[in-house]
Amino acid sequence: MAGMLQRLMQRGTAPGWLAVELGDATVSLTHVVPEGGQPAVKFAEERPWNPGEPKSLERVAREFGAKRFRCTTLLKPQEYNILLVEAPAVKPEELKSAVRWRIKDMLDYHVDDATIDVLDVPVPAGAAQRTHYMYTVAARNETIRATLDRFNAGGMPLTVIDIPDTAQRNVAVRLESEQRGVVALTFDAQGGLMTVSFNGELYLSRRLDVSALDLTDAQGEERARLFDRVLMETQRSLDYCERSYPFFSLGRMIVGPFAADAALRAHLAANLYLPVEGLELSQVVRLPAEARGWSTEQQARWLKLIGAGLRVERKAL
Repeated sequence: MAGMLQRLMQRGTAPGWLAVELGDATVSLTHVVPEGGQPAVKFAEERPWNPGEPKSLERVAREFGAKRFRCTTLLKPQEYNILLVEAPAVKPEELKSAVRWRIKDMLDYHVDDATIDVLDVPVPAGAAQRTHYMYTVAARNETIRATLDRFNAGGMPLTVIDIPDTAQRNVAVRLESEQRGVVALTFDAQGGLMTVSFNGELYLSRRLDVSALDLTDAQGEERARLFDRVLMETQRSLDYCERSYPFFSLGRMIVGPFAADAALRAHLAANLYLPVEGLELSQVVRLPAEARGWSTEQQARWLKLIGAGLRVERKAL
């Protein structure tokens, strides 16, 4: 599996990852380390910053000693494409150029202006599957450069630029059991994200055009319509996985956290064959004392960033 969008010079000596998100007025930072059987979140903090004033990020970088960490951040959904394509039958060193040619008509900009990485969708030896697929992640070169420049200017050199899909996968795989796959469904201000993971790998990732606010604010018939829409998209995804990946079965679905997650879970559980459960971050990582009382909204806000910090380095394709 590839290392996502950008593998940069290795920096930092502290264990684990410092995952950083630059918001409109705040910077969020979490340090996740692989201690023992369950990773630990050493801290999860927010600080104010002004995007128009690079020195405000420098102050945060100095406070947390950012240069001693390997730093990662997540692209926003609108900043990249994740595309499922048939894996080219080429040598490893030729893979990215072959994939680049394959996706050239799938982007709304010239493929030469894209930074490309690949994420394998592995098929076990002997599995009765005709086609080997992989996900291709593409982002505009200017987006990658702007991200690097902003972090470098603020004294937080990046080791990796990642995406929410794999961050969610990093959380979900820690809930796998009995060699069965896990369906994870989360919602935030940017919409829904459904992933299917098995044996530590991402087998499906798809976006839902329904936000956490949509589901929380809707009432009556409108809420029922949105819940049915999520159910239909879930059923389609489950059907796709059963047809495409017969070598594993799904064990459960995890949903949330967001304000209306209990109601949505009940609706899904009544209509799906899978057990549907809520997601608590304490199931996945050891949280610091100050985070153990996080509200549902706070858990939702930190979930993918902590998932970025759960990153495990693997050999690139």
